[in-house]
Amino acid sequence: MTRIKGQLALGAALVLAAAACTPSGTSSAAPTTAGGSTTPATTAPGSAAPTTATMTKLKFQLQWVTQAQFAGYYAAQDQGYYQDAGLDVELLIGGPQVNNVQVVASGGADIGTAWLPNMLRSREGSGGTPGTDLVSISQVFSRSGTRMASFKSKNIATPADMVGKKIGSWLGGNEPELFAALTKAGADPASQNIIQQNFDMTGLLSGDLDVAQAMIYNEYAQVLEAKNPDTGALYTPADFNVIDFNDPSVGTAMLQDQIFASAAWLAKPGNEDVATRFLTASFRGWIYCRDNPQKCVDIVLSKGSQLGASHQAWQMNEINGLIWPSTTGIGQFDKAAYDQTIQIATTYKVLAAAPSADATRSDLAAAALAALPAGTDANGASFAKQTITLNEGGN
Repeated sequence: MTRIKGQLALGAALVLAAAACTPSGTSSAAPTTAGGSTTPATTAPGSAAPTTATMTKLKFQLQWVTQAQFAGYYAAQDQGYYQDAGLDVELLIGGPQVNNVQVVASGGADIGTAWLPNMLRSREGSGGTPGTDLVSISQVFSRSGTRMASFKSKNIATPADMVGKKIGSWLGGNEPELFAALTKAGADPASQNIIQQNFDMTGLLSGDLDVAQAMIYNEYAQVLEAKNPDTGALYTPADFNVIDFNDPSVGTAMLQDQIFASAAWLAKPGNEDVATRFLTASFRGWIYCRDNPQKCVDIVLSKGSQLGASHQAWQMNEINGLIWPSTTGIGQFDKAAYDQTIQIATTYKVLAAAPSADATRSDLAAAALAALPAGTDANGASFAKQTITLNEGGN
């Protein structure tokens, strides 16, 4: 671990997502061949008859490897929703060596998913590199998945309790929610004992950290998949305190996974329609995963996920909790949450300035929502998370 004190640079790209309500045009739902080459359509699963439209090829860039974080897209592909929309979608996996934002910006993919400030930062450019023309077109996650976890014995239940402790963070642009929470608690983050942690929970489990950063759907599950050496049994949530940045008493959450494309690509004839149909089909995929979580876990596992079955079940459950309930409908923009995200991003120098209005647009997501089949529950008001049993190592 690298111990960091004093002024901490926030130079690396933040992986956060949100979007503002910036109407811009309308989209139809009719199939089109714009945006790529075409192949004959086939019968979509559950369809009454084969479709006759041609299929538009589309590349969608994920921001990480195959896992339930992207289950809605895998489900849309598996269940034939993209076919229903006249789309032949190729899902491109990400990973530590893939800059998902730049893949879309350079034309290696048509559409992608990322946390918003990472995409917005690319619009600003840096080091003489010109900015991109990327645009957020849909906000899928309604809430932040970032948490701070600690053993209950450390008595860290609020941001104020972290002051003077050994605080773990991935840094590299992942720290603004934490820094904002410390600032609201009256502490200068630069004066705190911030320790750069690995993308796992070994620092917390070994005692090198008093409190550690964790995604609720990934790293937090890792501690619950580990054995308590004092009991020989796995740790349970009762062993930990978790600080949730979404909690109104904390109030520093930043929105995360959203969908984006380049303005130049969207401007090509027919591509707004292609994007709208992609969003509609993807929304259907996420709705399917809300209503059929185990089936979506099975789909993700069949696509080659390296994570274990119980870990993926946990992840699917928590990802659903970040999406549902969706007050205004899946994929729609919440200006208040967007404004909070931008305020934190600019305060902690993730962004040099608030983005221009054309960095986001809400019309395509609104049209996609309206195009969902009649009777579709796009809000999930009655959604409740399940209780998931984790196995050692997530197997």
